[in-house]
Amino acid sequence: MARVLVVEDDHFLRSALIRHLTESAAHSVRSAGTALEALREVAGIRFDAVVLDLWLPDLRGAEVLALLRAVSDVPVIVTCDPGAGEAEAVRLLDAGADDLLVRPYAPEHLAARLAALLRRAGIRAAATAAQEVLRVGGLTVDARRRTAALDGVPLELTRREFDLLRFLAARPGEVVARRELLAEVWQQAYGDDQTVDVHLSWLRRKLGESAARPRYLHTLRGVGVKLEPPP
Repeated sequence: MARVLVVEDDHFLRSALIRHLTESAAHSVRSAGTALEALREVAGIRFDAVVLDLWLPDLRGAEVLALLRAVSDVPVIVTCDPGAGEAEAVRLLDAGADDLLVRPYAPEHLAARLAALLRRAGIRAAATAAQEVLRVGGLTVDARRRTAALDGVPLELTRREFDLLRFLAARPGEVVARRELLAEVWQQAYGDDQTVDVHLSWLRRKLGESAARPRYLHTLRGVGVKLEPPP
């Protein structure tokens, strides 16, 4: 049984989702009809997943997603209308959504997507438990606490920067293609390599290096990127 938060302002749809997820999928479900209610719920309870409507009466779902990601790594399924478009979908995934579901959809479809998301989260959690603290030279990455430090000095990383650093730190010296980073860190089968390059650039600055003078992050043009300790 998972703890699920359903954020949906449509009363009838919210009731249908709660009923199905509670009775058929045996989840423990709480709900919110506004962004403010949702943020209060997440601040007080550790959920296993959130189902987030893109359109809410007080804030757009994308804004709520950004606020959620500032305080939590809970898996999020965003539900949206068909008119949202591909550009909006990419933006939501880049902002931290784990999955997207386009209306109209049946509660059974959502339950299946949710089950798959929870399975993936369980696999990631198991992998994290097996490699809680990663060390590469003077760089330390604590996967469970989601903290990183360089030579004992804490690094202030965004959620995506930390995920990128953790993924590379788990494979020291291994060259990883940008497409693999998009698939594993961003959970996108397709996307713009520039997204990876921008985050690598931000990460380099926080590690006190640059592409021209790398210490930990090394780019192999046309191949990929690797993280290894300085010589």
